[in-house]
Amino acid sequence: MQIDLESVRKVIERHGYQKASLIGILQDIQAEMNYLPRKALVQVSRSLDIPLTNIYEVVTFYKAFSLDPRGKHTIQVCLGTACHVRGGARVLDYLENRLEVKSGETTKDLIFTLESVNCLGACALGPMMVIDKKYFGKINTHKIEPILEKYRD
Repeated sequence: MQIDLESVRKVIERHGYQKASLIGILQDIQAEMNYLPRKALVQVSRSLDIPLTNIYEVVTFYKAFSLDPRGKHTIQVCLGTACHVRGGARVLDYLENRLEVKSGETTKDLIFTLESVNCLGACALGPMMVIDKKYFGKINTHKIEPILEKYRD
């Protein structure tokens, strides 16, 4: 995968080469590249004069950051108590088999990243699935395929 270091430089420049902007810089790079490639982190380290190990400490501390390529779309399946009781685990199992990934992984075509979460805050509509912040309530295995097709286009 080709890394555009010029876009990394532009992000750092937009933040005024400020060490205090590290998290914002990392967020912007991830928004553009869908993850934080090592080459980009090395450039941030050099540009801000922050040891690379310190940058990795930040990146690995916050769950929002990813060192691995993520899919274009993120699917979250709720496994909280209400969703679990109503079949959330079946939904997750179906997606893992259909997409050929486990929770926390990204499909080979980089279209989907699958995650399980503890609660999505919509217990009455469980089981819940969210794709890119769009909620799908009372989801079951029969409803999933048409939804996935909309996101493949």
